[in-house]
Amino acid sequence: MVGRHIVPQRASITRAQRAERVGHRACVLWFTGLSGAGKSTLANSVEQRLFESGCQTFVLDGDNFRHGLCSDLGFDDMDRDENIRRAGEVAKLFVDAGAIVLAAFISPFRSHRESVRRILQEGEFLEIHCAAGIDICEERDTKGLYKKAKRGEIARFTGVSSPYEVPENPELKVETGNEPVEASVQKILRLLEARSIARL
Repeated sequence: MVGRHIVPQRASITRAQRAERVGHRACVLWFTGLSGAGKSTLANSVEQRLFESGCQTFVLDGDNFRHGLCSDLGFDDMDRDENIRRAGEVAKLFVDAGAIVLAAFISPFRSHRESVRRILQEGEFLEIHCAAGIDICEERDTKGLYKKAKRGEIARFTGVSSPYEVPENPELKVETGNEPVEASVQKILRLLEARSIARL
C-alpha cells in the first residue's frame, strides 16, 4: 500500500512534447490469446515494421516477465492478477516515455485486461485478440505444454484447466489461427493509422 506521504511527481516534459519529438502518439497494443496463438510472433513482427518506420517501440513479453520482474509469482488467480498489474504499470511507464508498447500476455481474464485499460488515458489501450483455436495452438506447441497440462503435470494451464475469457469488444481481432502473419500485421498498422497514432 502506498504511504500517505508519497506524492506522485509530475513530469516536466509532456506527452505532447514527446509525441512531437518522435513523430507519433504513444499507446499500448495489448496482444491477448491462448498460449501458441501467435501473440509474441505478431508483436515482434509489428514492432519490426514500426521500428523501420522510425517509431519508438518496445515489446513486453509475458514469458520474459515471468523470468524477471514476476519470477516470484505463481499461477493462481491472485498471482495472475498481480502479474498483469505489474505489466500494466510497466507499460504505462513506457507510454509516459512516448513509446508504442507491444505487450504480449495471455492475460486470460477480462477484468485484468480492463484494469490495464483504466490506468491509461482514453485511446491509449488497444486490445488485440489473437484468435486461434486450441487445436491449432496445441499443434504449434513445440514444448508439449498442452499435453503436459492434459496429463495433469501443469496446473492451472489456460485453455485446459483454467479458463480463457474471450475479449468481448477488442479494438481488433486477428485470426492468427488461419491467416498469414503479414496479413495480421497489416491490420494492426491500419488500426494505428485509423486511430491517428502513427503515419506508416
